[in-house]
Amino acid sequence: PIPSAETQGSFRLQVPNMEYQEFIKPELLVLIPVLYFLGMAIKKSPLSDTMIPLVLGLAGILLAGIYIFATAEFVVVQDIGIAIFSSVTQGILCAAASVYTNQLIKQAQKED
Repeated sequence: PIPSAETQGSFRLQVPNMEYQEFIKPELLVLIPVLYFLGMAIKKSPLSDTMIPLVLGLAGILLAGIYIFATAEFVVVQDIGIAIFSSVTQGILCAAASVYTNQLIKQAQKED
């Protein structure tokens, strides 16, 4: 479980109790901070902010795919399809978690 983050004053940011390991493979959790910092770098670049989620999604799919294809054993053709599906879903989930992390940080720093 993720603990609640406390910010200024009496405002408490409630973080949902979510077990990420149920959705994202534990060995791919490292992609979340990697994609978060990639997003911060893109934010400082001339690229439009609206492109950040798309770039993070594609980078997540690529990085997850590299790991999955490097560690998988392909016995039948069906295994390739499963690896592609896993790469896409895991990459998108990691990218979504990094964007979610960014939003939690922004909201925690926000003064009302």
